[in-house]
Amino acid sequence: MTDAEYLELIREIGKLTDIDLNKYKITQMRRRLEHFMLNLDFNDVTSFCSELKQDFTLVEKLKDFLTINVSEFFRDPKYFSLLTTEVFPGMLKHRNRLNIWSAGCSNGAEAYSVAMILDRLSPLSCHRILATDIDQKCLEKARDGGPYNITEVRNVPTEFLEKYFVTTQDGYRMVEKIRQSVTFKQHDLLKDFVGVGFDLIICRNVLIYLTEEAKSELLLKFHHALREDGILFLGATEIILDATRFGFTLYKTCYYRKVTTSKSLPVTSKTPALASTGEKNT
Repeated sequence: MTDAEYLELIREIGKLTDIDLNKYKITQMRRRLEHFMLNLDFNDVTSFCSELKQDFTLVEKLKDFLTINVSEFFRDPKYFSLLTTEVFPGMLKHRNRLNIWSAGCSNGAEAYSVAMILDRLSPLSCHRILATDIDQKCLEKARDGGPYNITEVRNVPTEFLEKYFVTTQDGYRMVEKIRQSVTFKQHDLLKDFVGVGFDLIICRNVLIYLTEEAKSELLLKFHHALREDGILFLGATEIILDATRFGFTLYKTCYYRKVTTSKSLPVTSKTPALASTGEKNT
C-alpha cells in the first residue's frame, strides 16, 4: 500500500465510520489495514473502497476490527493493587465521594475492577464510575455484565470471583450490585467532551497507538478533566516524557498526579509525549 493509497483509504474510512485514523500511528495502522484487506481477498485499495461504499456489513466488520480492544480484569495486578493500598485510601481521607472515569473501557472489565476494589473500601453507592468507549458492541457486553471467559477473569482474586461473579453456561457474569455501580456511555475519546472534576482517570494502553500530536491533545484533555491533585492511571508500558509539560508529576509507576498551575500549558508535538518501557503489552 502506497502513501497515497493509505491516505485515500483512511479518508474513505473516516467518511463511512466517523473514525479519524489520522490520529493513529501510520506504520501500525497501515499494517493492520493491509492485513484486514488481505484476509478478505482484497488486493488493492481502490476495489476495497468501492466495496465499502456498497456493503454496510463490510463497513461494520471494519469498524469492529478497528475498535476492538483486549481487556481483562485487574490487568497488571501489581499496579491495580496500588488502588487498594495507596491511591483510593489517600483519596478517601479527603472526600467521601469519588468521581472516576474509565476511558476506552472496552468490555467493562477495567471499570468493574475499580468498582470491586471500592466496594471493599467504602460504600460503593457513594461513588460515581463512568466508563466510555467508542465501540457499541463492547459497551453492550459491559452493560450486560458479561459473559467473561476464563482468560478475562484470570487475575481476579478468588474471594472477588466468589463474591462478585455468577458462573453461567456461557462464562462469568457480574453481580447486579457491581453492574449498577458503573455508567457506560458511547464516547469518542479524541473528539467528545465528557466532563470535569474527576478524581481518577484510567486510560490504559490507548495512548501508545496514537500520533504524538494526538497524545499531547489527549493528555491536556485529561489534565483539564481532573480535579486538583487528581490522578491519571496509564498502562504498564506507557511513560509520559516530561510530564510537567502536560501538567502532571509522577506519583507511582503508571500513576501521574495533576499539578496545580495557574499558567496555561502550551504543548507542541515536536517532542514525544509518551515513551514505552519496552515491556510486552499483552
